[in-house]
Amino acid sequence: MAPRFFEDFTIGETWVSPPTQVTAEEIVAFARDFDPQPMHTDAQQAARGPFKALVASGWHIAALAMRVFVQSGGYGSTPMVGLGIDELRWRAPVRAGDTLTVRREVFELRASQTSPSHGIVRTRVSVINQDGAVVMTLISAGRVPTRAGRATDPEPA
Repeated sequence: MAPRFFEDFTIGETWVSPPTQVTAEEIVAFARDFDPQPMHTDAQQAARGPFKALVASGWHIAALAMRVFVQSGGYGSTPMVGLGIDELRWRAPVRAGDTLTVRREVFELRASQTSPSHGIVRTRVSVINQDGAVVMTLISAGRVPTRAGRATDPEPA
């Protein structure tokens, strides 16, 4: 996988992930470790709750969105340092068996004011289920090396 540098990104550039199915086992495993609420960990209790079924933690879906982007090479082989997330919204529940697609669109590119060897890439992220419903949105900011800055960064491990 080739590296991507700040100069390689363009405003309006979009990326769409392959579809990823969410299983009941994944929902429960993630929730047991990171969000142990009954709606995420116990199908019987979840059936009596507000969603009437087991649903994924929103944090699970945020982590899944990051995983599929990195695995698909959105930044190539260049390590990207996350700077933050704005406007994170969980818009609809994700149930076992749902198939999700992640869409990212670059909407802002700017040189770093504190580190001229890097630029800031901001993206709008939407996670969409098999029915076309948007289940999560967020805005991400990442620090990406410039071509000149890459020479000063240590090689990734």
